[in-house]
Amino acid sequence: MLFTDIIRKKRDGDELSAEEIAFFVTGLADGSIPKEQVAALAMAVCLNSMTAEEAGRLTMDMAASGTMLEWQGEDLDGPVVDKHSTGGVGDKVSFLLAPIAAACGCYVPMISGRGLGHTGGTTDKIEAIPGYNATPDFELFRKVVKSVGCAIIGQTTDLAPADRRFYAIRDVTATVESVPLITASILSKKIAAGLDALVMDVKFGSGAFMSSPENAEELAKSIIATAAKADLNTHAIITDMNECLGMTAGNAVEIVESMEYLKNSHRESRLDEVVMALCAEMLVATGMESDRDVALSKVDTAVTSGEAAERFGLMVTALGGPSDFVENYAQYLPQAALTQPVFATDSGYVVEEDAFLVGNAIIELGGGRRTMNDDLDLSVGLTDMAPIGTWVDNERPLAVIHASSEDRAEIAATMIRQACRISDEKPPERPVIGRILTAD
Repeated sequence: MLFTDIIRKKRDGDELSAEEIAFFVTGLADGSIPKEQVAALAMAVCLNSMTAEEAGRLTMDMAASGTMLEWQGEDLDGPVVDKHSTGGVGDKVSFLLAPIAAACGCYVPMISGRGLGHTGGTTDKIEAIPGYNATPDFELFRKVVKSVGCAIIGQTTDLAPADRRFYAIRDVTATVESVPLITASILSKKIAAGLDALVMDVKFGSGAFMSSPENAEELAKSIIATAAKADLNTHAIITDMNECLGMTAGNAVEIVESMEYLKNSHRESRLDEVVMALCAEMLVATGMESDRDVALSKVDTAVTSGEAAERFGLMVTALGGPSDFVENYAQYLPQAALTQPVFATDSGYVVEEDAFLVGNAIIELGGGRRTMNDDLDLSVGLTDMAPIGTWVDNERPLAVIHASSEDRAEIAATMIRQACRISDEKPPERPVIGRILTAD
């Protein structure tokens, strides 16, 4: 069959057959379909969507395009579970959630992605740790998950290779926002990872791919329904992404904040609420706990006791990083050539933040990608971000910029000022956690 006919069919709004989707996935995986044609089909889907049946076929075919992991033979004494976020600015939840869940008795084989559009990538961020092997072979991956309880790695060439290529092309062709494509991309990797349960962090707002809570719920329901067809129990929490999550955005700077959190020295309130809710939901989704309040207490204890930090350190060491990273992280992480505060032009309360613009400021600093093959500067980013509701003046900056040059810092400073709206009136508090959705 001719792939141009498949593109034309979807361009005209028709439903693709199982055979046509299988042909597409095979061509993605082996590279026989050129990226220009892949991009054309992605745009056609973005404009005309897919039926639930099409999205389900695409998901399962991409999951089966490479190695399918199984954990039954590993004699694990707890459930295999993971979390996935639909992407946000300053989202370092994975570095906290994986070791916390492991400390609670779960096994978390977290296969993460790289930066997508204006959002940072978990794999990029963890590679700021020197020596850390984010692409181990499956034998080492299994060993670390079994011995430590968690392993955070990037998508390998063996796992859902069709999605890996499709993901990279979508990133640079303005086709990220499609609900069926997001659904298929997320679930193909999670199904291939052999999970017992999955918890989704589906974000909405200026820094998310879904602009409204209603759009986020649409995506959450799509993911839950598609996952059910593969017998993957999935829960979803709708969360607000109308501002940076936590106090940092970038790569190495987010690892710093993660270490402060795990060592219980600083837990920014909105970040803490999201982490606690997602971790507790993992325990509920796996059946380890039936009461969410009990689950919340259990995951909080995993942090305050120091066990979650210990698990993170063991994971880093097992994957090639420094054995004393948790204790001495500051001496290992790359640092930018210069830091400088960016102040608002007027004093007042931060009442609105365009998190999309903040994410693009990271790209301007060199911490995010414009093209698939861009190298990242892992040292740059933003710290001390002023949350919405903060009074800013000539002493309290909007953020502190970490940059490689004064020119780049000034460009980022302009974008941060544009992103933040200032008012004399303090804004009302806005909840970060929305609805919890399940298949029931």
